[in-house]
Amino acid sequence: MWKYILKRLLMMIPVLIGVTFIVFFIMALTPGDPAAIILGDQASAEALALKRIELGLDKPIPIRYLNYVNDMFHGDLGTSYKNQIKVWDQVWDKFPNTAILAVAGILVALLIGIPIGILSAKKQYTFMDNSSMVLSLIGVSMPNFWLGLLLSLFFALKLGWLPSQGMGTGFFPLLRSLVLPAITLGTGAAATVVRMTRSSMLEVIRQDYISTARAKGLSEKAVTRHHMLKNAMIPIVTAVGLQFGQLLGGAMLTETIFSWPGLGRLMVDSITSKDIPMVLGAVIFMAVMFSFVNLLVDIIYAFIDPRIKSQYDKAGVKRIGFRKRSIAA
Repeated sequence: MWKYILKRLLMMIPVLIGVTFIVFFIMALTPGDPAAIILGDQASAEALALKRIELGLDKPIPIRYLNYVNDMFHGDLGTSYKNQIKVWDQVWDKFPNTAILAVAGILVALLIGIPIGILSAKKQYTFMDNSSMVLSLIGVSMPNFWLGLLLSLFFALKLGWLPSQGMGTGFFPLLRSLVLPAITLGTGAAATVVRMTRSSMLEVIRQDYISTARAKGLSEKAVTRHHMLKNAMIPIVTAVGLQFGQLLGGAMLTETIFSWPGLGRLMVDSITSKDIPMVLGAVIFMAVMFSFVNLLVDIIYAFIDPRIKSQYDKAGVKRIGFRKRSIAA
């Protein structure tokens, strides 16, 4: 198991290099001069030239990329062009806000998605099933920014129950400001969880061990909880992990609409000002977080299904036995 985790961690290195390569060259080749953005339109040609030298923009793009990768592996993500603050400090400052929003959004998705998915599977082809599938299709197709605007117009402007922008300070102000963006994010994720829960439960619900459990006299709740849902959890955990990784990477549109001070909004502002180090730092952090979430999902598999963990153990035993036979030969 530990060898598998180490292998996955090492696989992050080429992923990070590929991500930085794509984003760096896209940002470097897009129109716009970071020096002019920093100094303004009224800056002289001499001042712009000096600023480009200071930022290292006078060097060829491949050299700039190699220098950036070298600094990245030494723990230096660079300094923001916009405010001359270390990129790592800004990313780490915004990440807790995004993490709070991501956790709230995925909780909304779980509270909505799993119960409806279970009911839909157990009442297949009924009005309940058809209604949930239609609603989940609408949830998947509905853009977050459109739903966010509708929620803001109704609950904030018309009813005045909840704030439409910003992140409150203190427990209750934070909860009030979290409701609308969490529902906006969680609704789209819940639609995916509903469909995945339904399809996974349908594969389990007709198995022989379900009939055996019912024949033993177990209650329907016990059969559903301990036999159906437990054996259907692998695809559900996969879907939830992917959704959580996306939310943890920063929901740009949602954070922008609700003025939530997270990584997504920081990314949008940095792209607008062509702050290349800030964009790269945020993208790298998002890629690392997504990779860690995928690794965590794989580890959770072993706790949900002991057969998966035994496969890791058997693989390790086989490798050790093969090495011993090779040495003996």
